[in-house]
Amino acid sequence: MVTEAIVVPVIDLTNFPAELEKLAVAATDLGCFRIVNHGIPPTLMAEMKAIVASLFDIPAEAKLRNFVDLIHEGGYVSPARLSRLFESFGIYDATSPADVHSFCSALDASPKQHEIIIDYVSRLHAVAMNIASRVAESLGLAGRSFNEWACHVRLNSCNFKEQEDIGYISIPAHTDFNFLTVLQEDECANGFEIMDVNGNFVAIDPVPGTFLVNIGDLGKVWSNGRMHNVTHRVVCKEAMPRFSMALLILAPKSGEIEPDTSFIDGKHPKMYKAVNYKEHRKLRITSGLMAAEFLSRLKIDHQEIVTSDLI
Repeated sequence: MVTEAIVVPVIDLTNFPAELEKLAVAATDLGCFRIVNHGIPPTLMAEMKAIVASLFDIPAEAKLRNFVDLIHEGGYVSPARLSRLFESFGIYDATSPADVHSFCSALDASPKQHEIIIDYVSRLHAVAMNIASRVAESLGLAGRSFNEWACHVRLNSCNFKEQEDIGYISIPAHTDFNFLTVLQEDECANGFEIMDVNGNFVAIDPVPGTFLVNIGDLGKVWSNGRMHNVTHRVVCKEAMPRFSMALLILAPKSGEIEPDTSFIDGKHPKMYKAVNYKEHRKLRITSGLMAAEFLSRLKIDHQEIVTSDLI
């Protein structure tokens, strides 16, 4: 069931610490919020979207050059992989100029496109680091830095062109496997929906010049269950192509993530086991469990621990 569109909380990045309480509520209740005054020029956002649209017009064999063997689906995802109307490119390490250059070279980006992609990814990474630190601060952890965490970029296309595509779910319901995602939506095409507390999908209309932020599975693990990993999907609402750009904060570069000790005390025992983010993603995909229920496999059974201690 889909209900009417709602307006997600809007966080002004130039209005801290006044926004901290609102941000904490957004991260823990809805698991989704929008940011404004992020510092990335609208012209750069528009240029990046145009480049992404052009990249999906290159020949199929050229797209395959965006290949990454370090992490499942780290590179190009063809329409045969997830759904017939979805495809995606990936930049494995958003913090590595070499990786960004390699991506541009593999897809024969022009010098001007290369320059824009480098600028966009660098700026978006800085925004993501700011957001992550603000989220931590809103939960009581001031001064936390995420600059050493691994990050990944995805450039997505939902190839909606025909009237019969309307209603088609191009990206099935899922939670993001990572810590936090910063998403530039297509301001011309609706289709993003999140699941509310009642299990209904709610339409989230795009707002030009803003970024949408989603909390993922590893954000819930890191916060010892405090943050909400929002379930979402993309549905065709109009017969027009939809493009989006996302930066995913994954986990510490060691690959391991577990509940931060600051969220653990006598009233809040450790909820989740330590997990390697690459293994987490791989197991999610092979198990077919793409939504929040997968985290139940990582939960610590405290009753079982107490029982074994008594034996």
